[in-house]
Amino acid sequence: MYTKKVYNISILKKTGMKRMKKPIYFDHAATTYVKPEVLAKMLPYFTTNFGNPSGIYQVGRENRQAIEDAREQVAGILGCSNREIYFTGSGTEADNWAIRGTAFAMQKKGNHIITTAFEHHAVLHTCQQLEKEGFEVTYIKPDAEGIISAQDIEKAITDKTILITVMFANNEIGTIQPIAEIGKIARAHNILFHTDAVQAVGTIPINVVEMNIDMLSLSAHKFYGPKGAGAIYIRKGVKPQVFIQGGAQESSKRAGTENVPGIVGLAEALRLANIDIEERRLKIAEMRDYLIAQVMQKIPYTKVNGHLTKRLPGNVNFSFNFIEGESLLLMLDLNGIAASSGSACTSGSLDPSHVLLSIGLPHEVAHGSLRVTLGEENTYEEIDYLVEKLVMIVDRLRQMSPLYHE
Repeated sequence: MYTKKVYNISILKKTGMKRMKKPIYFDHAATTYVKPEVLAKMLPYFTTNFGNPSGIYQVGRENRQAIEDAREQVAGILGCSNREIYFTGSGTEADNWAIRGTAFAMQKKGNHIITTAFEHHAVLHTCQQLEKEGFEVTYIKPDAEGIISAQDIEKAITDKTILITVMFANNEIGTIQPIAEIGKIARAHNILFHTDAVQAVGTIPINVVEMNIDMLSLSAHKFYGPKGAGAIYIRKGVKPQVFIQGGAQESSKRAGTENVPGIVGLAEALRLANIDIEERRLKIAEMRDYLIAQVMQKIPYTKVNGHLTKRLPGNVNFSFNFIEGESLLLMLDLNGIAASSGSACTSGSLDPSHVLLSIGLPHEVAHGSLRVTLGEENTYEEIDYLVEKLVMIVDRLRQMSPLYHE
C-alpha cells in the first residue's frame, strides 16, 4: 500500500537543493499566465465598463455588445455559428453541462454513454455519478501508446447509446485522439458526440463541423487567458437540458450575470493563440523533442509515456523507474523548477495516475512519473537546466532506493 512520505526540507537543503527565487515554469497543461494584451482588453470591464450587460442603459448595451463580439470571435475560430457558442465558468462546467445535460435530455431514448478510461476527472466523475443515477457507462481503454481506437468505440455502441464523449487530447500524456473519425461514427449511428478539448483548443487547429463534433468544451486559462472563463459549443439542434436555472442569460440556457471581463479575455486569448498557430506548434514541438532526446540519452531506465508524434506539441510525460514522483517534484521545486506528476486536479491524491494505469503501466512505475508541459515563453536554456537537474536528482533518489540496487 502506498503511503505518503514526509520530507525533511533541512535534509534536502544539506544535499545542495536550494530554492530559486523565480521558478522556471513547465506546467502549462495545468494553467498559464494571462498575456498582457489579454489583460489590457479585460481591465476596462473591471472598472469603467462594469455595468450589467442585461441592463438597457448605455454601459449595459456596450457590455452586451462586447459579449456578442467575443462570441462571434470564438465561433469564427471553431468554424461554427455564433449562436452555437455559450460561455461558462470553466471547462469543467462545460463538460458537466454537455454530459449531464445530454443524459437527462435523452434518457427516454436510452441510458448508455460511451467514454474512455483516461478522461479528465471532469468527465470521469460526471459519468460515475450518472451511473449512480441509473445510467450505464462503457469506459474504452486506450492502447499502450495512449490512443483510443475508433473501432473499439463503434463496437461498444448499443441501441441505448445516447452519447459518446472522448477527450480531444489527454491532459497527462498529451496524446491526440482520432476525433474526426469517432465523430463520423457517432453521426452515422445518430449518437451525439462531445469532446473535452480543454487541452487542445488554442494549441492545434480545430473545426467542429469538419470533425463531426456536436459539443465541445474549452477553458481560457489553458491558452493564456483568465481563470474562471470557459465556453461550450453546442451544435444547432442539439438540446441538452439547461444546466443552471435562474435567469435568461446565454439564451436562457445558462443563468447568472455574465463574467464580461472573463469572456472578453477568453476571446482575445483565443484570437492570439490562433495567430500563426501552426508555426508556434512546430516550434514548441521541436523543443519537446529536444527535451525527450536529452532525457532519454542521459537518464537510463526511463520511459516516455504516450505516442511520440501523435501528441500535443508541448507535452512530455516521463516515467523514471525506482523513484517516486512526489520526491522528484519536491526536489525540482527546490531547484526552482515547476512541473507536475499529472493532472492538476488530482495533485492531492496518493493514488497513481489513472491515465498511466490505463495504458498498462504497473503501479510502481506510474508512481515515478513526471509531466513537463512547455509554453511559448520556455527556452532551450531552461530545458538544459531542467535536464541537468533531472540527471542529478533522479540519480540521488535511485541511490536511496533498494529496488534500484537490486
